[in-house]
Amino acid sequence: MVDTREPERHTHNPVARYFKLLGPGLVTGASDDDPSGITTYSVAGASLGYGMLWTAMATLPLMAAVQLICARIGLVSGRGLAGAVRRHYPRPFLYVACLLLLVANVFNIAADLAGMADATALLTGVPPLVCVPVFGLVICLVTVYTSYARFARYLKWLTAVLFAYVAAALLAKPAWHEVLVATLVPSLRWDPLYVSTLVGVLGTTISPYLFFWQASQEVEEEKARGRQTLAERQGATPHELRDARLDVVTGMCFSNLVMYFIILGTGATLYGAGRREIQSAREAAEALRPLAGDAAYLLFALGLVGTGLLAIPVLAGSASFAVAEVFGWRSGLDLSPRRGSRFYLVFAGAVAAGMLLDLSGTNPIRMLFFSAVLNGLLAPPLLLLVMLVSNNRAIMGEHSNGIWLNVLGWSATALMSLAAAAFFVTSR
Repeated sequence: MVDTREPERHTHNPVARYFKLLGPGLVTGASDDDPSGITTYSVAGASLGYGMLWTAMATLPLMAAVQLICARIGLVSGRGLAGAVRRHYPRPFLYVACLLLLVANVFNIAADLAGMADATALLTGVPPLVCVPVFGLVICLVTVYTSYARFARYLKWLTAVLFAYVAAALLAKPAWHEVLVATLVPSLRWDPLYVSTLVGVLGTTISPYLFFWQASQEVEEEKARGRQTLAERQGATPHELRDARLDVVTGMCFSNLVMYFIILGTGATLYGAGRREIQSAREAAEALRPLAGDAAYLLFALGLVGTGLLAIPVLAGSASFAVAEVFGWRSGLDLSPRRGSRFYLVFAGAVAAGMLLDLSGTNPIRMLFFSAVLNGLLAPPLLLLVMLVSNNRAIMGEHSNGIWLNVLGWSATALMSLAAAAFFVTSR
């Protein structure tokens, strides 16, 4: 598959060019630190102290490789991940995978809406039952009635809220010598608490919905450049592949930096003070207040709201793209409500289902658990498909995986398979 397109013109200012090219990779990485992810990392810090800091370093190359592979699939094939799989592999598995993805994302959306509502209640006193439908409705309206260019800019700038967690951790005044040792030297244990926490961290970091979103957003970026037909989108220039690599690596570094500082901040405060039984990010924010001060508490709570506004469109959108590609429907964030009715119906349905779970009084921790289990079951087979697609020359042509992408991609597949097996063994 040889690309004969002329490379796009680039600005000569390296700093301006760098920030201009950031897009799908940055948003995908930032959305990984959603309220449910923040809860997982907060629980890890509170229950194990600095014991999980090493995972931020260990998972970074694996996460970056997987997302770069997905980005390359979207750029080269001109289709999203589900679309590429649908045309080259048996469909029954894809139907089951998309159903599980949709269910897992609904539970995740519900947990994120609950986290946002709890944080808003902390800051304003407005009851969560009021906040949940308001947030859900606003997210649906903004997604459906704004252009893709405006929507992408909104998501891109919203990633800045995650710096709140870096600031909150620094305000906690951690013991830096202990932090350095825990970062570089893994402290492995075989007990239910450690294994379940490790599996939760891995499942939150390498999540199936990110695979679909990354590939689909590369296609959306192509459409935004005027490449509306599949023939126009197929193939990729060296410039495009280099830009995608820089974008994805930046996004994954940012994602794991935030993960690292959430574990660091809660480990320095909650674990050290004996507050090791927290069950939500709201409890973490409340516990931070007397230990790290009002500023850390405020930043932590505000970050929950901002990350939810960033992550829920990604969760619902990844499900919409997957379902639409499986059934051959029109898909895209630039479609009008009428032309993209089925695509937006899946999006709105996922958000509405999450709202209903919250309003029905379902326990947020139980929702997180179901989401984690489904993601844990779904990640290994989906990673296998991602690796098969990315090495299929009928799809990728000369852009099939090189040796390092294969080493890291297959390592991620093996790691997630082992984590899922360990979870079931220790949870008996």
